[in-house]
Amino acid sequence: MPRRKELSEDLRSRIVDLHEAGKGYKSISKSLDVHVSTVRQIVYKWRKFSTVTTLPRHGRPVKMTARAQRRMLLEVKKNPRVSAKDLQKDLAHANIFVDTSTIRKTLNKSGVHGRTPRRKPLLSKKNIAARLKFAKEHIFHSSTGKIYCGQMKPKYELFGKNTQHYVWRKKGTAHQHQNLIPTVKHGGGSIMVWGCFAASGPGRIVVIDGKMNPTFYQDILQENVRPSVRQLKLRRGWVMQ
Repeated sequence: MPRRKELSEDLRSRIVDLHEAGKGYKSISKSLDVHVSTVRQIVYKWRKFSTVTTLPRHGRPVKMTARAQRRMLLEVKKNPRVSAKDLQKDLAHANIFVDTSTIRKTLNKSGVHGRTPRRKPLLSKKNIAARLKFAKEHIFHSSTGKIYCGQMKPKYELFGKNTQHYVWRKKGTAHQHQNLIPTVKHGGGSIMVWGCFAASGPGRIVVIDGKMNPTFYQDILQENVRPSVRQLKLRRGWVMQ
């Protein structure tokens, strides 16, 4: 519901006069066609400040009501990638017309800021369960005496996507699922590397020039695995995964 214009000082004075004459709030509301809550506020102001004139304000009156702020925060929580313009259109349906800068400032005061989302590999639930199972099965236990040295052959994009994305989020929520952007390993050119690591740190990294084949892969293992083991200071009984 849009805000009404302020009542004139003459009408406010009449409300106070009727109240002084013993009239009740509802009776004054009906006779002057003013909402009963408005009558109550004017009488309260007159009792507290002994005046019905508009008191000096600090800055511009706030357009964003508390209800509109709650509505906007709820929308951001549902969809962190919603833009300020979309929020502006949503508020316009509720007859609240504000600039996008006002929306950003209001969200910032509530601890919600526009941030570039973190990227993560696009994994299905099956992939996540399989990786977690593997990690639990191969975690190092001092009782077994085994040390595992893992290897990886990732492919990295040389160029990211041109489109810039933002999400509305609070501090400390960067890695929540709704604040991430899934990525896939293709597009924009890429390089492939081989590397190994253990609990004590990373080993050697080799840039793969051209296509990987069995002979090339065996050469990489022969030239880099043992130096990496010595570099990582692994004890006897280590296992390459």
